[in-house]
Amino acid sequence: MPTLILASSSPRRRELLARLGVEPARIASPDIDETPRKGEVPRVYALRMAAQKAVAVPRASGEIVVAGDTTVAVGRRILQQATDADMQRGFLTLLSGRRHHVLSAVAVIDGDGRLWSGMSDSIVRFKRLSPEEIESYIESGEGLGKAGGYAIQGRAEALIDWMAGSHSGVVGLPLYETRSLLRASGYPLA
Repeated sequence: MPTLILASSSPRRRELLARLGVEPARIASPDIDETPRKGEVPRVYALRMAAQKAVAVPRASGEIVVAGDTTVAVGRRILQQATDADMQRGFLTLLSGRRHHVLSAVAVIDGDGRLWSGMSDSIVRFKRLSPEEIESYIESGEGLGKAGGYAIQGRAEALIDWMAGSHSGVVGLPLYETRSLLRASGYPLA
């Protein structure tokens, strides 16, 4: 069986891969600049991030690398990872009562060095959030370091009144697309 490298330090991505019956032989955290380029649209940004993460991880010939990127977007605006409570508050206020896109890109480098990529585009709508709900969520600490300032796999799930798309994609790795790309790259999955 080919060796699989997960190019991510996210425990959620590792858990999601396990749902496919995949245990990476190695986990490597890619070190890349995640700053959006001037005028870059969210879809292009997410695909570029996933590809750059995959390429940034050293691999031996024959090894397969899988990487992902989750981008939260309101129109053309990219909501990056919330780094503090003020940023998170701004994101949650913006997302309150409206739809936004969660673009979850995945990139796979096959054993021959070819790059494969795909994406899920999910639409998520938060209920109208009161200031108290926003503050309570911020105090939980759950959304720090997360794109858009929230984690759907935690307390935020109870604040989402509608969603269309890939739940696993919103968590951090779209399983349908990941499975398809791994199979295309030669990784044996049933």
